[in-house]
Amino acid sequence: MTEPVADEAAQVRAFWQRLGLPGLMDLHVHFLPPPIERAVWREFDTGGELIGRDWPILYRFDADVRLQLLRDFGVQRFPTLPYAHKPGVAGFLNDWSRAFAAEVPEALWTATFYPEADAPSYVEALVREGVEVFKVHSQVGGFHVDDPQLDDVWGVLEDSRTPVVAHVGSGPVGTPYTGPDALARLLARFPRLQVVVAHLGAPETADFLELADRHEGVHLDTSMALTPFFTDPVGGHGGLAPDLRPRLADLQERVVYGSDFPTLPFRYVDQLGWIADLGLGDDWLRDVCWHNAQRLLGQSLGNA
Repeated sequence: MTEPVADEAAQVRAFWQRLGLPGLMDLHVHFLPPPIERAVWREFDTGGELIGRDWPILYRFDADVRLQLLRDFGVQRFPTLPYAHKPGVAGFLNDWSRAFAAEVPEALWTATFYPEADAPSYVEALVREGVEVFKVHSQVGGFHVDDPQLDDVWGVLEDSRTPVVAHVGSGPVGTPYTGPDALARLLARFPRLQVVVAHLGAPETADFLELADRHEGVHLDTSMALTPFFTDPVGGHGGLAPDLRPRLADLQERVVYGSDFPTLPFRYVDQLGWIADLGLGDDWLRDVCWHNAQRLLGQSLGNA
């Protein structure tokens, strides 16, 4: 393990211990099949068209080392967040993620889907068998979340209230498929969906906060969005606009902590510090870092 993270665990644990929590719930963590993971990391290494800048991965370790690091940090539960980038890939990702969750007690059973003919059948089967959370990535997948091929999928997920982590904001690089409009159209038809908007929907955070105001199932995760790195790679002036802080405070019960581990260009503990620096209080931090994920995921967390 490299020197910048060698002494980090004690600092992370001190953060949640000060709040009187039993650990952290991190709802934005990636563990992927090795060949897919290598391909994703190559995109980060080359600053690909959906990355848009140099993006050094600080936690570039084997999966077993990363898992131990999360345990040392005190992360009690986390998803694996696979995302299908083309037709025919979801099944492979879902089988791998299911096996990973069966072997790793802290891992939430996570799956993905793509606009394709068999999506309704495999999503319905996964929900029936107990999957805990889904992930979709409209930027990478190149689809709108209200694609007609997904209508039956969203119907199943609305009825089951299974959470879906959705990368629908335009950070770090916008495409014709990102932004709030498609999700707004989707929620108009399926208003009871449990959606976690990744990265606070940055840079369209204000628009996604408005959707959360209108739909009680809309949550937002904090991953990367409170840093100067994610939304403004040129000027370094990204992060949350000060006028949005009161709106995050008002949505205290629907903001959840997420890190984007392991593809972080900065230390895990630094992101926790930036969240605390919002100045929204310890009760807000306790909900964001623990209680809100408990409420959202319900029985899957038992009595943790």
